[in-house]
Amino acid sequence: MKAYQQGWTLRRRVGALLGVVVVLLLGLAAAEAAVAAKNRENIDAVLLKTGPLRVQAQELMSVLLDQETSVRGYAVNGARSDLEPYQEGVKREQSLVTSIRDLSADYPDVRRSLELVEQQTAQWRTQVAEPVITTVERDGPEAGQALITDATRQQFDGIRTSVNTLQDEILTVREETADRVNSTSNTLVVLLVIAALVVTTAGVVMLLSLDRILIRPLAALVSQVREVADGDYRHHIEGSGPPEFRRLAEDIDQMRMKIARELDEVREARERIEWVNSQLQKQAEELTRSNRDLEQFAYVASHDLQEPLRKVASFCQLLQRRYAGQLDERADQYIAFAVDGAQRMQRLINDLLAFSRIGRLTTGFTEVDLNKVMGDVAGQTEAALQYSDAELTWGEMPTIRGEEPLLTNLLVNLVSNSVKFRRPDVPPKVHVSARLVDGEWEISCRDNGIGIEPEFADKIFVIFQRLHSKDAYPGTGIGLAIVKKIVEYHGGRVWVDTDAGEGTTIRFTLPALEADIEAARAAEAAADEDATDAEDAAEPAEAPAAEGADGDPADVGRQPDGEAREEPPAEADRHGTNGGMKETVG
Repeated sequence: MKAYQQGWTLRRRVGALLGVVVVLLLGLAAAEAAVAAKNRENIDAVLLKTGPLRVQAQELMSVLLDQETSVRGYAVNGARSDLEPYQEGVKREQSLVTSIRDLSADYPDVRRSLELVEQQTAQWRTQVAEPVITTVERDGPEAGQALITDATRQQFDGIRTSVNTLQDEILTVREETADRVNSTSNTLVVLLVIAALVVTTAGVVMLLSLDRILIRPLAALVSQVREVADGDYRHHIEGSGPPEFRRLAEDIDQMRMKIARELDEVREARERIEWVNSQLQKQAEELTRSNRDLEQFAYVASHDLQEPLRKVASFCQLLQRRYAGQLDERADQYIAFAVDGAQRMQRLINDLLAFSRIGRLTTGFTEVDLNKVMGDVAGQTEAALQYSDAELTWGEMPTIRGEEPLLTNLLVNLVSNSVKFRRPDVPPKVHVSARLVDGEWEISCRDNGIGIEPEFADKIFVIFQRLHSKDAYPGTGIGLAIVKKIVEYHGGRVWVDTDAGEGTTIRFTLPALEADIEAARAAEAAADEDATDAEDAAEPAEAPAAEGADGDPADVGRQPDGEAREEPPAEADRHGTNGGMKETVG
């Protein structure tokens, strides 16, 4: 205290206080470490020795009961299968005894109880179990049952008593060890409390020492900063105390003035943002109302509209079947018009429902094998393919993430369109293929049909857009609109390849899996390395390129960028393969 009054510096005072605290804490830490080690040793004994000992003693009782039950069952039935629990129990008993003996090395009372159990078990097996088994094998079950008497049962009861004694000894050891754990834990807590008191006392002394020099000026500065933080950005901040605090107050005041200037700009920007948010809120409410109307329309279309429409179609068909030929030709024509109109209306409603549900009713994205999907597509379009004598082929298809029902619907629509819009006297040929382009799978559906004029390439994906009359080609005009919506729902795009030549080629993209992208990059890197090695090893005079019969370089079926060239359906048929997959109908 005298040194303090003589003017110890803050650093010297803090150093002396911290030195005393460190010495005390080091002494406490050493004591705590010793107590903690002892506590850990006791806990390990509870968890790794006495606990497993209790479990294995209980299991030993169960194993012995299984042996006794097995011997009695064998004496009753004489079946060798009844002895399997006995034989397995003997093996398990030996394993348990060995384990208990190892775990009880530090507990002599437990080991003596275990030895007594071993002796009684060996006597019972020698005097009862083995003679019964031998007698049954030699003289039959009745002779074996005669050996099982009250005396033998009492002998096994003695084993039970010895095992219970063993369990009691283990429980006693466990309780003693648990008491030691509690004792060391309490000692450790006391030491921790003492350490906390030392730290608290040191903190109080340090707080009293620093209150006047640091805490009070800092509290005054904090009070002024809080006034500014509460919104009074015009309040001037003044510092007091050490020079560091005064400089800090000046820096904070400079920051306050800068914030005050920027706050005015932020307030103006906030007003503009609030106006934009109000407009967005109105649009969101309008979109919500529109979605409700769409859901209500879907409900009405699937329930309220379909019911009277089915009734009209049914009764018109009844009129057609019952009165066909009984009225004049015009009446039959009118009835046929009514039936056709009702059926087309049903198809239109169903297609509209399917279009509106895309993206709303979702099952979640999974990994979809498009090879399997193409098999399903072939099955679903089999009737149309057979009717038109069409041929559907496809190459090796990738695996992507998406919804399998939607992707199946997409490809079914494309294949059905290719079969529908065929040339009159030419059997339809449809080929589906895929290639990896810039991290996306580009999938193509090519046919040899009537084709699409370039000026109509964008219109065919518009809902209800038809390029032909319904008498020439039936349908509702929604199929390709559904295709476009499914592709965009999966994060891709769809278009008509106007440079494909004969027939129609519709292409669409789907995001590729990361593994496919990495594999493609690795293949490109390997190809680049091979090309570099070939250039280095090449002679100055390059050999002329192989020529075809007409003197031109031979066509090796590759695109300039190294991708495999896509073949039209007719060429694929001549080669006799399409990536190992081919479906021919008709």
